[in-house]
Amino acid sequence: MDELDAAIVRLLQTDARQSNRELARRLGIAPSTCLERVRALTRRGVIRGYHADIDPAALNRGTQAMVSVQVRPLSRAVINAFKQSAAELPEVLSVFVLAGGDDFPLHVAVQDLDHLHSFLLDRLSKRKEIVGFRTSVIFQQVHDAVPERLPSPSDT
Repeated sequence: MDELDAAIVRLLQTDARQSNRELARRLGIAPSTCLERVRALTRRGVIRGYHADIDPAALNRGTQAMVSVQVRPLSRAVINAFKQSAAELPEVLSVFVLAGGDDFPLHVAVQDLDHLHSFLLDRLSKRKEIVGFRTSVIFQQVHDAVPERLPSPSDT
């Protein structure tokens, strides 16, 4: 990615709804050049899609938590099956697969603490492959909506 590609990505992360003409104007390039660059970034997989940032509380998901899950046995079949089934649970926003002490951090969002408790008891504790889980309630979330490209070793 060159500097122009990085600028396109940064502006689209800030506002993906802006028109190609507006994007080109902000970059000081021709709309046709901008459109071709965006299409090339999409073909290369840099741009994977466009998403709306929705407040979970507006969807009656005012309580969020990270649930760290350990499964056994650690086999490809168990890992793939759990990953798939966890991703299909309506309370789960994200599933991460890790190396280390926790196999699967799950980002969950539910109505309230009672529903979180029910999720843990009714959805997780009954699964035979889960040997343990630990829950951390999320009070606040801060994330960088516009991450910049980090330099690669060849850039230094």
